[in-house]
Amino acid sequence: MRLLVTGAHGQLGRELIGVLGASAHHVVGVTHPECDVASPESIARIMERVRPDVVINCAAWSNVDAAEQHRDEAFAVNATGPRLLALECARRDALLCHISTDYVFDGAASSPYREDAAVHPLGVYGASKAAGEDEVRAVSPHHQIVRTAWLYGQEGPNFVLTMVRLARERGELRVVADQRGAPTWTGHLAPALARLVQLGATGTFHLTNGGDTTWHGFARAIVAAAGLTVPVVAITTDEYPTPAQRPPYAVLDNAAWRRLGNPPLPYWGDGLREYLRRRGLLSHGAADLDTDSGAAS
Repeated sequence: MRLLVTGAHGQLGRELIGVLGASAHHVVGVTHPECDVASPESIARIMERVRPDVVINCAAWSNVDAAEQHRDEAFAVNATGPRLLALECARRDALLCHISTDYVFDGAASSPYREDAAVHPLGVYGASKAAGEDEVRAVSPHHQIVRTAWLYGQEGPNFVLTMVRLARERGELRVVADQRGAPTWTGHLAPALARLVQLGATGTFHLTNGGDTTWHGFARAIVAAAGLTVPVVAITTDEYPTPAQRPPYAVLDNAAWRRLGNPPLPYWGDGLREYLRRRGLLSHGAADLDTDSGAAS
């Protein structure tokens, strides 16, 4: 199988290249200079060169706050790009696996979002990703749309490494405690994506680590697992205003993945500990930590 991965220098793209490269498949990863997903000529060139059976689109405008001031640029990458990739995939009868986000939802739910839940994004980033999903569905019948959330991995930048750095620099961390989601490690997500591509099932899928927490709970778990002792103070979203509004509840139900006969992805705390271990940041005894609270059990 020949696979093309766009956004190959991103956290997920890099993880995927490693996972897929360990298989017997032929894998080509491309970055923005090599393939501008908003350019039909650029996409046509790389598709003609690689002739992939599968395209995994990890390319994205992912700066949520900057998107509020750069709407056109965000939509070019997150909506036009997926449409152009879908057109080329449809023309070549290739499978398109397109990565999307929990930000397509408004966070008004009180139970995990199913794959068929109505989308209602709160900001430009979420709107651009929802538009990208619609473009893929409209153009390519042979597609997988995979929504994930609170992603971290590789060298970052990401929330985990930022919290470790700030905990070493500051006497106190203040972290939002009224937004809830499922932190997801690329080390668990990438193999699941490889499995999904291999299965070839089409449609919309949610893929996140198991369980859920708040950003405050996540930060406490990070600090404790890294063996740091700085206090982590819970604050409200109103106390930490940002240009873009975030969904207060972004937990995704991975039901479509389970219906394929696959086991749930591991618990989010297990992903955090393994990520920190691989980064050389896991404290001795961190396996005994309760990652819902970040305190010793």
